[in-house]
Order: sequence, then structure tokens, then C-alpha cells
Amino acid sequence: MANLIATTDICTYHDVEYTFINSLGEAGLVEVKVVKKNTFIPETELQKLEKMIRMHRELEINVAGIEAIIHLLDRVEQMQEEMRLLRNRHI
Repeated sequence: MANLIATTDICTYHDVEYTFINSLGEAGLVEVKVVKKNTFIPETELQKLEKMIRMHRELEINVAGIEAIIHLLDRVEQMQEEMRLLRNRHI
């Protein structure tokens, strides 16, 4: 099982509201675990979460915008993988 980090610690460290992290969880962008009424983020999700926090803070992008960006980045990554497979098939 992955190590869990309390969302309160993340909020304090990154100076973000709990509602922002909760919204990311509700949108399915980051995994949020509830243990005994406390919320946690798996350590494996931390890098992804910090990337979204930077988008929100530095670029002033809301959760819906972050959701769209993540979707587009995932799609670009899929297309790049498809292109790599096609190139390898022709070699």
C-alpha cells in the first residue's frame, strides 16, 4: 500500500485551500483517500498534484481548465505512442 500524505499537510505546505484539492479529487484528477474522517493523498499522486497546484497558482487556471489540459496532454501522449508504434512497424 502506498504511503499516504494528509491533505492538511499538503494544503499548509503549498498554501492551497482544501476545497481545491477536494475539487481535483471529485473531478477524478487526483486520488483522495478517506481514513477515519481524514483525507489523504497517496504519495504516488504527489507529483501530479503538485503540477496541478502550479497550474492553478502560477497560471490561475481553475479546476475545469486543469481537467481540460490534463485530458489534452493525455491525448497527445497517446497519439505520440501510436506514432512511435507505427514508425516501428515500418522499420
